[in-house]
Order: sequence, then structure tokens, then C-alpha cells
Amino acid sequence: MKNVFDVLQERGFIAQTTHEEEIKKLLGEKKVTFYIGFDPTADSLHVGHFLQLMVMAHMQQHGHRPIALIGGGTAMVGDPTGKNDMRKMMTKEIIEHNSNCFKTQISKFIDFSDDKAIMVDNSDWLLDLNYVEFLRDVGVHFSVNRMLTAECFKSRMERGLTFLEFNYMLMQSYDFLVLNQKYDCQMQLGGDDQWSNILGGLELVRKRESKSVYGMTFTLLTTSEGKKMGKTEGGAIWLDPQKTSPYEFYQYWRNVSDSDVERCLALLTFLPMEEVKRLGALKDAQINEAKAVLAFEVTKIVHGEEEALKAKEAAEAIFGGKGKSDNIPSFEISSAELEAGIKIVDLLVMAGLTPSKSEARRAVQQGGVSLNENKVNSIDYVVGKDDLVDDQMMLQRGKKNFIRIKINS
Repeated sequence: MKNVFDVLQERGFIAQTTHEEEIKKLLGEKKVTFYIGFDPTADSLHVGHFLQLMVMAHMQQHGHRPIALIGGGTAMVGDPTGKNDMRKMMTKEIIEHNSNCFKTQISKFIDFSDDKAIMVDNSDWLLDLNYVEFLRDVGVHFSVNRMLTAECFKSRMERGLTFLEFNYMLMQSYDFLVLNQKYDCQMQLGGDDQWSNILGGLELVRKRESKSVYGMTFTLLTTSEGKKMGKTEGGAIWLDPQKTSPYEFYQYWRNVSDSDVERCLALLTFLPMEEVKRLGALKDAQINEAKAVLAFEVTKIVHGEEEALKAKEAAEAIFGGKGKSDNIPSFEISSAELEAGIKIVDLLVMAGLTPSKSEARRAVQQGGVSLNENKVNSIDYVVGKDDLVDDQMMLQRGKKNFIRIKINS
């Protein structure tokens, strides 16, 4: 079997490694236990996390053992990485709820049966720590001068870095030590923005345990222009179908720019690289074939083949004049609501086509809203029974966002 390091490198995952040759040799010769951490800052994983899950899946397919670490303890502090301001503090109850959501979602992508993978929560060891003992055992190994050179802290120094956040690196580093002691975990993996935190953990384990451990980071999910992927006007692209429907999820990938298709196919699907390169080389109108494959494959991994087929058929029904029209996303309103009349701005928000009324007003004013293929020209337009066509309406925002309005009698 091909070394997983070569697979990850060929597909464009690897950003930085602490000891490249040693890591490659280790992954090629033995079953390695590694971990990736997920801080439960929301009640669903998003597409940025999905890239990390794909790494885990590739590693597991090549015989290595993942530890999915839920950061129930570290979330109490909050990672300062990539933030201009301090993260909003969450209650224990919210963190516990979010942690349970993460655990359920991660189990869809990774096989936890027969000790093939482990899921742990760092609240189990972080919340009951003796502070003085922690300072003596862990804090003594960290140089403040050196910590301040880390990117995650440097970017916050001007605005003000709290002592609370300053402890985050120590806590994450302690996670690596605990996982090494309990499960012989030899590697920490994560997004490239976690490089400083990973180095902290690696050095702590080497100093405390005199063992060889390693770190590897992966490219962040960005466009060819360097912008973060996974955001729309409506917010983040979530893996929870209740927060981002399979159709919306499918459409997001169907609409990525031409220059991002090959990279997304390599990172976010299991298609062989020969096929990835073939699809990525398509030009002009043919690139739409590659985008349709990308959308279907990613949706299939996240939501299952049945939902991917429904999303594909809905897109084809709307945009290609083929496919099952009953798979088009729909939203129900009562006949009483319609009788009373609903402002177009309110309907756009109710149907989920815009996140707010101000966004809805802007969309109408810019000529981006249509009802039954007729452009809506006024933000004061009131939708009523006269707008029904065969007891339904088609509401559209922009070129790609459709929803069918049905009447719930």
C-alpha cells in the first residue's frame, strides 16, 4: 500500500512538518496513533473541519489510528488563533451540547469500532487540574519570550491579549502529553494556523517524556485568491443538514470558481488523482462537468448518496430543465398568512434566502430577486394569493438560489 504521506502530499494537504523524513518513514513502517483537536465553538462542524476529517479518513484507510479530541476544556478558554478580539465566553452547558453534536457528526466519517479510532474530550483532564501543580509541571517548560513570537499571539498583542488566552497554548500542549501517556499518541495534526500550538505540545512531550513525537499541519481551505472557503452571504457552510441543507451544500460546491475545482476535488473527495487531474483540466463550458462531479462527491461523503442524488436532481430541474422537480428545496407558509399578505423582504428571510431584512432589501434594490421568474422591483412588494401558480410560487435570489413556496392549508 502507498505511504499515506505520499497520498496526502500528492493531494495537496501538507503545509508544514516538524521532521519530514522521520514522519514519512514512521507512517510507512508502523501503525501510528495521531490526534486532531476540534474545539466545540458551535453546534455543528463546518467545511473547514471537513478538510481535517478527510485527513483523518485517509490516515485511517492506511491503517493508522485517529484520536478525535473534542476540546470541551479548551473551549472554556478559547483559541486566540486568527482572532482580532477575544472569543465570546460560552457556558459549560453550551459547550457540552456542542461537544455532543460534534461527537455525533465525527462518527459519520471515522470508524470507531474495534479500537480503530478513539474519541476523547479534554474536559475530562483539564477541568479538574490543580493550578499550582499544572504551573510547576507544565508552565515551567514554556518561555514567555518565545511564546510571544508565535503568530497566534503576535496578531493579538496590539489589541490586547488576556492572560486567559495566553494559557491556551499550555492547555493544548498538555493535551498532547496526556494522549501520549494514555494512548502512545505520536503525532498531532491540524490546520496550518495551529503550527505554534502543535510545536508547543511536541516540545512539552519531548521534555517531559524524552520521546520522539511529531507534528504536521495541513493547508487551510482557501480559494485561489487566498480567501477562506466555506462562507456565503447567509453565513458558514455547515455539515449539519438542519443548518445548511444538502441542496444548499451541493450548490455551494457546484458554484466554486473554475480555478478552485481541481484543488477541491483533490482535498475533499476520494476520487483517484488521475480523474482529479482530468476533470481539473477541463476548460470553458466543460468545467461545469467537473463542478457537478465535485458537488455530488462532496455531498455524498457528508450527507449520503441519497441526499446527493436529490440535490443533483433538484439542481438539474431548476437549471437544466431535467431531473425531478419534487427535489427542489421548498418552504411552506399557511394560506392564512398568504391571505393577509407577506412583504417580499419578510418572505426572503422566512424562506432562508437572506439572513436578515437589510440583506433582503439590498437584494431587491440590486435587482437580484424574482418571483415566478418575474423580477421584484420594490422592497414594499406584498406577496399574496395572486402570485400563486398551480398552488405554489418559485422565489429566487441571484442566479443560483431558488426555493419553492408551498401552501400549507
